[in-house]
Amino acid sequence: MARYTGPKTKIARKFGEAIFGDDKSFEKRNYPPGQHGNNRRRGKKSEYAIQLMEKQKAKYTYGILEKQFRNIFGKANRSGGVTGEVLLQLCESRLDNVVYRMGIAPTRSGARQLVSHRHITVNGELVNIPSYTLKPGDVVGVREKSKSLKAIVDSLDASSSVYEWITWNSEKKEGSFVAIPERMQIPENIKEQLIVELYSK
Repeated sequence: MARYTGPKTKIARKFGEAIFGDDKSFEKRNYPPGQHGNNRRRGKKSEYAIQLMEKQKAKYTYGILEKQFRNIFGKANRSGGVTGEVLLQLCESRLDNVVYRMGIAPTRSGARQLVSHRHITVNGELVNIPSYTLKPGDVVGVREKSKSLKAIVDSLDASSSVYEWITWNSEKKEGSFVAIPERMQIPENIKEQLIVELYSK
């Protein structure tokens, strides 16, 4: 399946924020890429361009392709809740995202790789589908054979993030997806209403 593997700093500069986490290269040049990137008099964006940009930012942030993202939006739209909020909640409930939030991997792409390479369990069973949707109460852990993997150990040692909707047991190297996060608990700077407006056209 096609997935963006190019320079992440270039994408971060496009959106004007380090959407992939700490990035020294972004800090040096935090303006759009290209010949006229540092030109402060760039033309005013249309309403459609702003909405499209927000959708692209959400897709790159969570590492989701267009077809998959559209399917998630359709599910959110049918949920009966606030569509934009449910959209982000569904993105946050993905296994690769929760592995990243727990600190098992330093990035979402790293988390996706750990899941795909069968290092992660859900309720004691190996799951190798990054888009697997977790339910409240599900226990996510590192497979016994993978607990000493340097990449995982280093990531957990460096992790300091704490989320109210996730618990983590460092001795067992497993945690619980306690609840679906409320919008205010999701730290991503995404204006989900713009995405809803874009898809509703």
